[in-house]
Amino acid sequence: MKNIYEVAAANKRKSYLVMAGFVVFITLAIYAMSNAFAVYLGYRPGGLGIAGLAFIISGFMSFGSYYWSDKIVLGLSGARPADRDRDRLFYTVAENLAIGAGLPKPKLYVIDDSAPNAFATGRDPDHAAVCATTGLLQKLDRTELEGVIAHELTHVRNYDTRLMCIVSVLVGSVALIADFLLRATWFGGGRRDRDRDEGQLGAIILVIGIVFAILSPFIAQIIQLAISRRREFMADAGGVAITRQPSGLISALKKIAGDDEPLEAANKATAHMYFENPFKSGNIKGAANWFSGLFDTHPPVEERIKALQQMV
Repeated sequence: MKNIYEVAAANKRKSYLVMAGFVVFITLAIYAMSNAFAVYLGYRPGGLGIAGLAFIISGFMSFGSYYWSDKIVLGLSGARPADRDRDRLFYTVAENLAIGAGLPKPKLYVIDDSAPNAFATGRDPDHAAVCATTGLLQKLDRTELEGVIAHELTHVRNYDTRLMCIVSVLVGSVALIADFLLRATWFGGGRRDRDRDEGQLGAIILVIGIVFAILSPFIAQIIQLAISRRREFMADAGGVAITRQPSGLISALKKIAGDDEPLEAANKATAHMYFENPFKSGNIKGAANWFSGLFDTHPPVEERIKALQQMV
């Protein structure tokens, strides 16, 4: 078992590796899709110009997501800044736990949604934010809320939030680029006045580009799932290390998992950031449940509770 300092250092390295991997992947995807679009419009494919453009676009998207993804995620979630008077319990719990964890107090945000959930975001502890729903603040008592917020602060301390931010924005960006190419090829009229050999090569390039457009969002989500579910276990353990009360986090997990209301503000790109799966898909049974579990962003609640009970 690694200590919290080793986990934080490992996550810093992994964040750079994920960024580098996304740059390479997006460059290849944009290059393939750009060539396909050029062929569709009747231009000659290839050339360093398109490769350079693909690299510039992918680099801008990657590093832009590093600096602004927290604001993008909070904006997409419809979160508002927490008010000290209106959200006093949230404020006092977060301030006390941040002091206990030796972290700067994060910025606090609230989503007006009755489904209980929370997430943390930000590229490092000095630029972190913790967001909770009104449902979480209303349905959990102070001890349970402390367990959830301590869990999110552990994500901040372990630099999980950096990876989450980068992946969330880039997964959405890849999907947008792929959707643009697919819409452009399905609708509108490309030029068809090429000779036979060039037409055959263009057709191959066009097919490759369309394949990239179809598969890129899926591959991007697989990379998103490279953020191991084991980090949720680590964050649970880190939360207990801060609060010294496993029972509070256990009770919070039971309440949140037992609440059937889905979180309307969540989407597929940000679902992995939340304390618990916001889509409430745990009612699937049998083989379908096993298959869907391969793509889950969170470990089963039962396994998390079992691990926490061993700490009591």
